[in-house]
Amino acid sequence: MNSAEEQVILRSLQKLPNIGPACARDLLLLGYHSPESLAGQEPREMYERLCALTEKRHDPCVLDTFMSAVSFANGNPAQPWWHFTPERKRLMSEQP
Repeated sequence: MNSAEEQVILRSLQKLPNIGPACARDLLLLGYHSPESLAGQEPREMYERLCALTEKRHDPCVLDTFMSAVSFANGNPAQPWWHFTPERKRLMSEQP
């Protein structure tokens, strides 16, 4: 993929609520090329894969943001990322 194609994809991903340039780059790194490609995805798995790919633990709010983007891609109304914090905390407490 050339730089121009990458910029088009990044701009497209930034059309999602709560997705700025850094998160768009993370989504591209994970292999997502459009907002529609997030439909049906598992945000927790996305977060864990991002941490593994970058070899660092990301702020848990990244998971909240992934949750908001996937929810929107699944046809739900846009919500601020912090709307998903209680659900993320519940999911993380279930972590083995």
